[in-house]
Amino acid sequence: YPTWKRTLARRARESQMKRFCRAQAIQRRLEEIEVTFRELEQQGIKLEKLLRDENESLADQQTQWTNQLLYLVQKKNNLMTEESDLMIAVQELKLEEQQCQLDEKLRSYMNKEDALKTPEDEKAEQEILKQLVEVVNKRNVLIQLQEEKRLSEL
Repeated sequence: YPTWKRTLARRARESQMKRFCRAQAIQRRLEEIEVTFRELEQQGIKLEKLLRDENESLADQQTQWTNQLLYLVQKKNNLMTEESDLMIAVQELKLEEQQCQLDEKLRSYMNKEDALKTPEDEKAEQEILKQLVEVVNKRNVLIQLQEEKRLSEL
């Protein structure tokens, strides 16, 4: 088993572990965002009730509640933006995993000597190459989407 094959296998495992850890971190953050959404929703409901029920309260108090409500809406919007970014990252991780698997399959076909390849092998190699190009194009679209989003936020 040549050294370069072992190195490739080790690097593939390492990158797979990095993707797995990143996916776990994203999942945890999405769960945290969901909990925070619920908390913000409850706080918003309380503030809305206060604003509706307390018609006679001081104008200062109503202004304070309104400001708190607007702050909650702003926090919720920021969390929604972060959630959207995380969902894009999840899609990117899936495509990255797909690309690695296709790379591995394609490499196994390409390492085979041309004289030993059957027409089915050549057809499979071309199909894998086609799928790989599709995955790379999808990743490119995601990256462009992220860049456009980043520029629009600036």
